[in-house]
Amino acid sequence: MAGHSKWKTIKRAKAATDAKRGAVFTKLIREITVAAKSGGGDPEHNPRLRLAIDTARSNSMPKENIERAIKKGTGDMDGVDYQEVLYEAYGPGGVALMVMALTDNPTRTVADVRHKLSRNGGNMGTSGSVAFLFDRKGQMALDASGLDEDTAMEAALEAGAEDFRREEEQYVVTTEPADLHAVRAALQARGMETSDAQITWVPKTTVRVEGADAQQLMKLLEALEDLDDVQKVEGNFDIDADALAEA
Repeated sequence: MAGHSKWKTIKRAKAATDAKRGAVFTKLIREITVAAKSGGGDPEHNPRLRLAIDTARSNSMPKENIERAIKKGTGDMDGVDYQEVLYEAYGPGGVALMVMALTDNPTRTVADVRHKLSRNGGNMGTSGSVAFLFDRKGQMALDASGLDEDTAMEAALEAGAEDFRREEEQYVVTTEPADLHAVRAALQARGMETSDAQITWVPKTTVRVEGADAQQLMKLLEALEDLDDVQKVEGNFDIDADALAEA
């Protein structure tokens, strides 16, 4: 899993450029809009919306952008009707992929995803073909620098986390999806700042990928996540951090 965490760090670095930041804002606005549509515009009673807003704020999205996205979701402003779609796929080295998208045109999106897969050594799977290799979980990260591991672990487990582990320069806390917000709030109440809080697909086991397969997989992941409709991609890969640094 260390390789996967490193990939997320690389993505954050790439998102720091203006062009990438604009793409990140587009994806966040879609998530806020869909969250507000499905659960209402009050983040206190809509955990998904609260998480989307927190993520938008952590990416320095202006308040007015957030408010407009919420209004579009609740119908107080005209907006695009987005649908949630999930694609299961295979990447180089036999890696299983879960591709999550929000789209106003599923026909276009599936064609775009299929094209990126075929151009980068992957292929589309059928429904259920790889989902069984993942668990739906809540996850967040804690900066390990200056934070005692035993103290952080005790706090996380007492708050209701089901798993805690160190991955390079961060601690990764895993929860049941419904417990994510409570665990995050408990950690923050103890002065532990969290990042990358999300409901995601966590692989049950990982596949080691090396050499040319590793490089091609990185190209595929970036190509998929560069698609406007794709919100994020999760995979069951493990790649050496040095190889990722060359990606």
